[in-house]
Amino acid sequence: MFDFLIEGFGVALTPLNLGLAFLGALLGTLFGALPGIGPINGIAILMPLAYTLGLPAESALILLAGIYTGAEYGGRMSSILLNVPGDAGAVMTTLDGHPLAKKGLAGPALGLSAVSSFVGATIAILGLTLFAPLLAEVAVMFGPAEFFALMVFAFSSMSVMMGKDPIKTAIGAVLGVLIATVGVDSGTGVMRFTFGLPELYDGIDFVVMIIGLFAISEILLMLEHANRDDVDSELPPLGRVFVSIKEILFCKGAMLRSSLIGFIIGVLPGTGASVAGAVAYTTEKRLSDKEGTFGHGDMRGLAAPEAANNASAAGSFVPMLTLGIPGSGTTAVLLGALMLYNITPGPMMFTERPEVAGGLIASLYIGNLVLLALNLPLAGVFARVLTIPRWVLVPAIAILAFVGVYQLHSDLTAIYLMLIIGVFGYLLRKLGFSLAPVILGYVLGGLMEQNLRRALSISGGDVGILWQSGISLGLWIAAAALLVLPWLLPKLLPNRRQEAPIEDD
Repeated sequence: MFDFLIEGFGVALTPLNLGLAFLGALLGTLFGALPGIGPINGIAILMPLAYTLGLPAESALILLAGIYTGAEYGGRMSSILLNVPGDAGAVMTTLDGHPLAKKGLAGPALGLSAVSSFVGATIAILGLTLFAPLLAEVAVMFGPAEFFALMVFAFSSMSVMMGKDPIKTAIGAVLGVLIATVGVDSGTGVMRFTFGLPELYDGIDFVVMIIGLFAISEILLMLEHANRDDVDSELPPLGRVFVSIKEILFCKGAMLRSSLIGFIIGVLPGTGASVAGAVAYTTEKRLSDKEGTFGHGDMRGLAAPEAANNASAAGSFVPMLTLGIPGSGTTAVLLGALMLYNITPGPMMFTERPEVAGGLIASLYIGNLVLLALNLPLAGVFARVLTIPRWVLVPAIAILAFVGVYQLHSDLTAIYLMLIIGVFGYLLRKLGFSLAPVILGYVLGGLMEQNLRRALSISGGDVGILWQSGISLGLWIAAAALLVLPWLLPKLLPNRRQEAPIEDD
């Protein structure tokens, strides 16, 4: 394990990769600070540029992972200062972060959130270092039937834990799987949903899908609200940004508990930071809110979701690197980045491409230190990003999106397809659908079909192979339990009042 980590630091500490880790952390913080942009849009916009620049796979992944973790830091700024979450994972931060800013404690709130994020990410990266190689050794025993069952479990986990409406989440995942089937079937040569267009024979390209679904739909939403004031309220004065030792010690229990919760939830396929933040905040409120201060500017209520969000982000790399299953919507995009370089994520990557897996894990340690060093003294500078007007922001995102797709394909058809997918994504968002299940379904759909076919080929068409081994049977049982228990428990415990912290606050 330590040899693996030393080799990873040898990759991450090269001048190029150090510079990319710093650049990713800086850009990620900026993307996270802008409401609505977030890590997925940032990665989607820069991924084709990184590929066309000819960066090695490990360098590109270090840059994109830095954007991911940096955006988790940056998302807290608008939540605390303006009561506008930078992304879904920062929703819980608004509950106590903005009340603290109203009390004149905006600077300490930003400082505490940076320290909490650092603690959560550090604990999760240590967990990633310890458990990823071990899990990879277990995953080597997985065959096609086990991988198919694992993906069924991922879809079950995603349907129950991602988003407020499980039905819409499931529909979004199914739409993603349907989009993944477009093109020539590799097994039979049958044209599927191509409508006679040669441009669709190879399917819908991942970069076109990502940029259209997230960046273009975000541009359309920004244009819809173009008449709205760019900043809902003036930025409150920050004052001191450095948090005191006394304040950190007051929140130490919340940080440690929430870090563990965030890491565990991040390891579950298809969950993400929004689930981790909600669970951590609810848990901490039950344990610590003896005086009813949560929701009114309690520092523990700020530290809990911030630690959990960043722990979940690092934890989501565990299933991506060891099983090839994205732990969140953002790692689904990173999974696509690996596929651009013809790298198959999974247990064999630790032996076949150790420079990629080890370099990524080592860069997370470095990036976490860089983010703490950037976010404490420069919080006031990053906060000014919130004042950028939409007439500057929208064209800038549009230019990056169009240039990125055209550089990769040099074909106007890809641009048109990107715009169509963008309108489709915009309509889904207007109807209340989350886009993360769509992209997870798109990424997992092809892998799920391939493993199902391989398993049935091995068994001669006998579907019993899908639950024949103990591993696959356990995954099927876990998937069924995830779907049934949320509906069954309220009926079994009808007299137990369930807390709803968001509505109560």
